[in-house]
Amino acid sequence: MYQIPFNVPPFVGTEMENIRIAVEENHKISGDGPFTKKCKAFLEEKTGTAECLLTTSGTDALEMAAHLTHIQRGEEVIMPSYTFCSTADAFVLRGAVPVFVDIRPDTMNIDETKIEDAITDRTRAIVAVHYAGVACEMDTILDIARRHHLYVIEDAAQGVNAWYKGKALGSIGDFGCYSFHETKNYSMGEGGAVLIKDRDKAEEAEILREKGTNRAKFFRGQIDKYTWVDYGSSYLPSELNAAYLWAQLEKWDEINDARLARWNQYREELQPLADGGLSAQRPHVLHQDEGPHGAPGPHPVPEGGRDPCGFPLHPAPHGAGRREVLPLPRRGCLHDKGVGAASAASDVLHADCGRGDKGLRQDPVVLSKPVREGDRQEGHGQSRGKRQQTGGDCCALRNRG
Repeated sequence: MYQIPFNVPPFVGTEMENIRIAVEENHKISGDGPFTKKCKAFLEEKTGTAECLLTTSGTDALEMAAHLTHIQRGEEVIMPSYTFCSTADAFVLRGAVPVFVDIRPDTMNIDETKIEDAITDRTRAIVAVHYAGVACEMDTILDIARRHHLYVIEDAAQGVNAWYKGKALGSIGDFGCYSFHETKNYSMGEGGAVLIKDRDKAEEAEILREKGTNRAKFFRGQIDKYTWVDYGSSYLPSELNAAYLWAQLEKWDEINDARLARWNQYREELQPLADGGLSAQRPHVLHQDEGPHGAPGPHPVPEGGRDPCGFPLHPAPHGAGRREVLPLPRRGCLHDKGVGAASAASDVLHADCGRGDKGLRQDPVVLSKPVREGDRQEGHGQSRGKRQQTGGDCCALRNRG
């Protein structure tokens, strides 16, 4: 049987030539060479951010953002309960406490109406995860952060070239984090980028990224030698990865248009299944707020509609963008037919990061738990919001329903 892969890494045809140029002509394969600089300048121009630095992964971009907030051990970071583990890892490594807030049924993003209930005098930041490139309700989140003096970090790993009210995802909060993993729309194999809104943070970020040295200044000719000036790590991707990515960025619009065309094809071909009552374990949600080119959005969710888990679908708040639910066959059915399928975020973090000796398992958050693969039960208990200390020297965990 022919196997349809879950993902085929994007390839536009000029990647290998770029890599050849890096090796044979530029003689530069370590970080921050000509291709890295091209990618940096391109992303800064497209997003309007003050500073963009390529990293070795989206996870490393999140780690850099966590460092740049100067969050301290025991301080709290609010994030959605349904996300990939890297969102929490970046802050747990700093000794911070992830505070999990429930998600919205229409977007699977953090429910902005529940954020303020989770804020304490220990809260330092809010992480807005744009799940599947669907924008969080950023105006509300930014207003909450402003009133409570909190950082906003956008986990826009899946949101490259996605927009919220004309603003690029990743460029709206204090820090934005992109992923260029092979499963993303634009890829360098393994890689990412951190976007920095405040130019005053740029030098600190450069030092952090270059092992705690002011090496970037040295290469720009601003100092005659570089030294170790602060803590840091090595977050520079290889120039070979950047050369691959540059080929993709040169086809910025073409790649996006091709993805949209494929989505529309899937929608058209699968609609008869949806009309016949065959639905997915959770909704497929498409968000296309208007970007700089005024991309059209799909049909809105009908009033009174319910997702495949039985939860009501609510129309988006005014200005948040247009959404559409397209039921799809279950993952097991697809595998039986030779079609690769996987979850974008396999686990509900508040339930799973407490396994084994890493901590205590907690009550599920109301909506996040049922969308987890294989669990479609309703009627889960409300989170009690208690603070519980994990085993050993791990972080504490809190969740809010």
